[in-house]
Amino acid sequence: MSTQSRPTPEHDPAMPEGSRPSFGALATLLGAAILLVFMLQNTQDIRVHVFFWHLTLPVWFIIFASALLGALVWITAGVFRRRRRRKAGRQPSEG
Repeated sequence: MSTQSRPTPEHDPAMPEGSRPSFGALATLLGAAILLVFMLQNTQDIRVHVFFWHLTLPVWFIIFASALLGALVWITAGVFRRRRRRKAGRQPSEG
């Protein structure tokens, strides 16, 4: 019997600290893959009415533009939240 122990994934010397992807990164990759499959399955053109404009666009482009807009809103909200937290952290506490 060998007394050598196998390195566990948490203590693997070949894998530097912090190099494992986070849950958020994995969720983002999975979401992007699902979005890509959905876009590739919806390639037909449709007529879009926005206020007084009328455009004919492929469905995949509308899906991509919607996802991009949602990501920008999400990131912007995160930036404002971090800025508000930093500002609150700099305030002297009462008492």
